[in-house]
Order: sequence, then structure tokens, then C-alpha cells
Amino acid sequence: MSPYWAHERRKCHNEVMTLTMNDSRIVSINQLENIIKVGEHITFQGVSKEEKYEWIGKTLGKFRYHALRKKEKSMVKQYIMQMTGYSDSQFGKLTAKKKKLGVIMPSSTRRHTFPKTYAPEDVARLIETDKAHDRLSGKATKKIFEREYVIFGKKQFERLKNISVSHIYNLRTRRQYLSQAIFYQKTKPTPVNIGERRKPDAQGNPGYLRIDTVHQGDLEKIKGVYHINIVDEVIQWEVVGCVEKISEYYLEPLLCDLLDQFPFKIINFHSDNGSEYINKIVARLLNKLLVHQTKSRARHCNDNALAECKNGAIIRKHIGYAHIPQRYAEKINYFYKEYLNPYLNYHRPCGYATLVCDARGKEKKVYNVYQTPYEALIGLPGAKNFLKEGVSIEILDKIAYGKSDNECAALMQKAKVELFSAIGGSASGRKSFRQKLQLPTSFAVPIPTISGS
Repeated sequence: MSPYWAHERRKCHNEVMTLTMNDSRIVSINQLENIIKVGEHITFQGVSKEEKYEWIGKTLGKFRYHALRKKEKSMVKQYIMQMTGYSDSQFGKLTAKKKKLGVIMPSSTRRHTFPKTYAPEDVARLIETDKAHDRLSGKATKKIFEREYVIFGKKQFERLKNISVSHIYNLRTRRQYLSQAIFYQKTKPTPVNIGERRKPDAQGNPGYLRIDTVHQGDLEKIKGVYHINIVDEVIQWEVVGCVEKISEYYLEPLLCDLLDQFPFKIINFHSDNGSEYINKIVARLLNKLLVHQTKSRARHCNDNALAECKNGAIIRKHIGYAHIPQRYAEKINYFYKEYLNPYLNYHRPCGYATLVCDARGKEKKVYNVYQTPYEALIGLPGAKNFLKEGVSIEILDKIAYGKSDNECAALMQKAKVELFSAIGGSASGRKSFRQKLQLPTSFAVPIPTISGS
């Protein structure tokens, strides 16, 4: 007789029947197949593991499992798994043991476990101590346990006085500790009311700027210069600056100068959520210029994608990744304003996307239009209406067509060589850079604007 008994729940009544099953007359695979179909609504339970193993061994031997074909083996396997509730991997281990030893016996070996030194009451003492002291470090907590036992004579700290520092942190991960020692609060973000969190909608008009900061790296814990990269979203007009630090003291005059270099009216100023742009000083500056400020949205990493692309294609390409000390920020900023920015906007073509719709209605961006940002600006309908007061197409034409593209690029490259010679060269090289570029001695010295260039 099988050691199994079955629970069968009938559909008409909620009563449970207890049946005793005898499978000694089941000797063919066809009988197994019928039992498997009938037993889908029956739950079988065994008395003990030893009796289960004994029944599995007899069943495998009765049907000569290892000599059967694949389809017949699957029937025996499904029958045993349904009767015992074992998984496929468990059944495989038991059949391997039957084939190797001829009998299935429960394993007598047990996994080695270390004895527990600290009881639940010791964890309770730890919880009590952490709550009282706002969870000190492991060494400080161990010292408190020693003092409680040695100085104040509390016997309940006898085991804890010898605990290791690392094991204190182990006890703090136990379920008992985590369920009772809840004395901390989750960090709550501080709401900042500066800037609107949304993606700007330029609708094909210039004046919607994207800004980002590029750090020139550290060297032996010494900070390098910071590059400020501002790009127009529509025509890709780009103005780059350099500053020693991104604190308000250094950043405010640089931002005023960079925004003044744009020949068209500025409508929107979009940045990430960095504190160098989301602060009261920048907000006051933009309010003074009547510029709307927005910031990137959470979980929208492509909100400032244009500025990120220009960081690699312009700043990293021309300046590289090597550390540059902060004292050279003024020289780099002068190089940007006098050489790099005019080259980028008047002589370096950029790719502009065109939306192409295929036969299925799917839109795809194709970069088949290449022109300079200045050409993109004057190519807009009513381009004169976007320009700042005092700036005209005639003034910008003199800058755009005063030199050819190659002449301006060669002049920029020559100035860049002089710049890097001054940064990494000798004292004479640095003196030569100041003489050739006529670098002003102070950042506060007025620098010629677009109209005077």
C-alpha cells in the first residue's frame, strides 16, 4: 500500500474527503497515464521523507525506469513528481542516486553551522543602546558595552563586552534589529522654486539656449578650470567661456559676458539641475534680462542633449581632457571669445536635421543640410526681427565674410598653439602669449562686443 493519502475537494460541496491509495496494481505505462489525468485535481501528501524515498525507489524499480524509452520515462517521472510534489531537479538527483547506489536513502550529513554566540536579548540590548545614542560607530558602541559591564556592573552586557566591531554591524542586519531599531528618516528632497521643470518649445525660433558645464579634471586633488558651454537650440549658435570656479562670484560676470555675445534676443535659458545655475543670483540676472528660466526634468536624460553633444564635439575636441590649472581660466576665456566663438558661429558648418516620413508614417531625422549657424540665422523668415538692438545684418556680414573659413580656422589654430604653449611651456612662452594676444590683466577689463569686432 502506498504511504500517500489524498485530499479531493468536490465542486458541489465544500467537504474534504480523505482517501487511502494503493498503487500496487499499477504495473503499466498506460495505467500511469490515466492516473496522471485523474490526479490533476487531487493533492497528494506523504507521511515522511524516508517513506517518500522508499516509495520512489520501489516505483523506479517496478517500472525499470533506466531501461525505458524517453517517452515512457517522462510518464514515470511526471507520475512520481505529481505524487511527491518534488521538482524536476530533485527528481533528477534521486534517480541518479538510485542508479549509482541501487537504493534511495536520506543523506546523513548536514551542513556545518557555527553556533550562535549572541542571543535575541543581546540584540535587544544593541537596539536599546543605538536608540539611546542615535546609532554610534561600531567602536564607540563596543566601548559603551564595556563600560556598562565593567564600570556600571550590568550583567546583561557580559557577552556584548567582548563582541567584535564587525559583528556589531552583523547584528544590525538581523530581522529583529531592522524591525525594531527604526530611528532614521528617509532623506526628503528640498524643493527649489527657481526655474520651471519642463522642456522648452522653441517652435523654430532662435533665442532658446541650452547651457552645460564641463570640468577640466583634477590633479592631486587640485581642481581644474570649468568651461561654460551655451548653445542655441534651433540655429546651434554656440558661445563658450571659461572660469576658475563655478561659484556665484566667478560665474555671474562670465554669464553676463557670454549672454552679451549672442547677436539675437534671448528668450529661454535651459540648464540641468546643478546649483551653479539654479540659484538666486542667476535667477536675478535672467529676470533682469527678461529671460525665462527652465531646468531639465527627472528621468529625461536627453533634455539637455544638444549641449552634451557640443561638449564632446567642441570643447573636448579642441581642449582635450588633460588637467589645466585654474589660474589659466582667464587666458582660455580670452581665446574662446576672440578666436573660437567667431570660428564656430561664422565659419564651421553644422548639421541640421530634417524630418522625413516613410511609407509607414514613421518619422526619421536625416542630417542632409549643413551650414554655419550664421547662415541658419539669416535664413530664418524675418531674421532682422530676432536681432538685438544695435545689431544689424550688415555688421554681422562684416564679421562673417571678413575672412574665409580656412583663414579663420588657421588663425584659431595658431592662437590655440600659443595658448597651450603658455599653459605648458616656459615663462618666455607665456610672455609671448600675452604679447601676441594682448591679453588684459584683469577679467573686469571691458572686452570688445560684437558691434565693435
